[in-house]
Amino acid sequence: MRTGNAIPQVKPDTKLSSALLEITQKGMAMTAIVDHDNTIVGVFTDGDLRRLMDKPLNFSELIIADIMRKNPHRIGPEQLAVEAVEIMEQHRINQLLVADTEGKLVGALHIHDLTRAKVI
Repeated sequence: MRTGNAIPQVKPDTKLSSALLEITQKGMAMTAIVDHDNTIVGVFTDGDLRRLMDKPLNFSELIIADIMRKNPHRIGPEQLAVEAVEIMEQHRINQLLVADTEGKLVGALHIHDLTRAKVI
């Protein structure tokens, strides 16, 4: 699990361009969107960006809160890695946020992290 500064995360009022920079710098193909209390409010992925490309939007003015997916899939830090794989397979996703019982962001998993750890 990636923790601390390795977790891509932005605030809801972040411009899309800054969110994309966070995605690129952290190398997870996504960013979590968290509020001022570090509670997860959404997620934005490379796939979401590709789907936006078909729409006539002013990308330089977009705010991440307007285009993020709310209530993203997540897993608790005490759950097993195999459970994370099951969630990823069930929902056909490559990344998964890790949240405590209050919904605060504590980590993130990418399918490649699980492959390197030989979970899959």
